[in-house]
Amino acid sequence: MVDPIFQSDNYVLARKLLDASVVRHQAIASNIANAETPGYHRLDVAPDFAEQLKAQLNSGELKSGSDSIQPRLADDPTARSVRPDGNSVDLEHELLAMNRNAVEHQYLTEIISQNIKQLKMAITGRA
Repeated sequence: MVDPIFQSDNYVLARKLLDASVVRHQAIASNIANAETPGYHRLDVAPDFAEQLKAQLNSGELKSGSDSIQPRLADDPTARSVRPDGNSVDLEHELLAMNRNAVEHQYLTEIISQNIKQLKMAITGRA
């Protein structure tokens, strides 16, 4: 009876994007920690994650295949080397990405919290 709430497209999409936000934060932390490491390549969420998620959402298979795609770390193919030693981490870019990711994480957490609050209200009859 509770499954339809947790299987709605909005909830599943928010949950997947929240997972990606956590993985992206790990990547940013790793990038900042390795900003001075010679030859280090910037990490981010694999670009195919967004494409797969969009394809599942458009085909209506997001609910049934929600566990089939998971965000994962990969080298950022768009990152250019910013130092002569081959390191591709730009500290200012990483700090901006961290702030943006924190806002996205907060927004997605609020969406999921609202779903859970609605469920609680339906069960108890009060907020």
